[in-house]
Amino acid sequence: MWLIVNAGSSSLKLAVFDQSRELGRASVTEIGTAGHVAALDRALGEVGVPLSRLQAAAHRVVHGGTALTRTCRVTPDVLHLIKACVPLAPLHNPANLAGIQAVARLLPDLPQFATFDTAFHATNPEVAVTYALPQGERARGLRRYGFHGTSYAALVRVLAQRGDRPERLLACHLGNGASLCAIVNGCSLATTMGYSPLDGLTMGTRAGSIDGNAVLRLAELHGVEAAGRILNRESGLLGLGGASDLRALHGSDRPEARFALAHFAYWAVRHAGSMVAAMGGLDAVVFTGGIGENDAWIRAEILKGLAYLGVVADPVANRLHADRLDDATSRVAIWTVPADEERQIALEAQAVMAGEGAG
Repeated sequence: MWLIVNAGSSSLKLAVFDQSRELGRASVTEIGTAGHVAALDRALGEVGVPLSRLQAAAHRVVHGGTALTRTCRVTPDVLHLIKACVPLAPLHNPANLAGIQAVARLLPDLPQFATFDTAFHATNPEVAVTYALPQGERARGLRRYGFHGTSYAALVRVLAQRGDRPERLLACHLGNGASLCAIVNGCSLATTMGYSPLDGLTMGTRAGSIDGNAVLRLAELHGVEAAGRILNRESGLLGLGGASDLRALHGSDRPEARFALAHFAYWAVRHAGSMVAAMGGLDAVVFTGGIGENDAWIRAEILKGLAYLGVVADPVANRLHADRLDDATSRVAIWTVPADEERQIALEAQAVMAGEGAG
């Protein structure tokens, strides 16, 4: 059995798999001063799987930088590289490391593996990831990385299992954090998030794309730390409409709420045009994530905005959240795929361990 760990700064989520079959999951929120070890011990008790039956653990790590571009066994060198990425993901990588360290303390003989959200985008060409900055600044790691990679890898796998292998796929991971990805023959070619998860679409509390000079002005007015808080935690749907949850916005009759919804859809369509341009066309659109899977209005608005590409949705299928949403007249396939990141992590880590044995 495999233990899959997704550790945040104040929460910890676990799932247990027997090969690809999920056996259970648990989560602990508001970890507090007791720390990740106590939270892990509690969550393992909730899952109810005997520790002696665990074969290995695999962790979601948000940032792997340019060095960690595939799932790998956790070694001292890998830990060093994950720590080196902390300046690139200061809100995420320290928590991911805490999860690895918690497993090592509680189950010291258990092999551990790491999967990186940035890894799926390692196939992006240099022209897509390079900021037009002086070489000295680029050497500091200032470039586009992209995120949600585990989610995108999972949906490519699920579609292939269905028998769907589009050449040019616009993938929409829409949730509190949201991004788009241009996927050609199963590989990432471009994505909307950049150096951090702040870039790109309007999100629950993140501003999305914003002029660098506007960022500098916020920093001048409020200081760097406060500007970061504004951009990451007080903006997006929350800043526009007063709520980060789309259900609350849909249920509100305030004009600000309607504008926030329209803003989310408008900028998703704007960024989708960029992704389609990178691919040179479009064969399929797929939605995943909490909003992508469950918000028919958002999907309909985005798909209407892509009508010029031959995208035609079946309104009944969309309203029913069907797996397939395209109308018979559509030149482009439209699907929904439930997020399946934990299973993707398990499968990738199992493949690495199997490869070690074969070697």
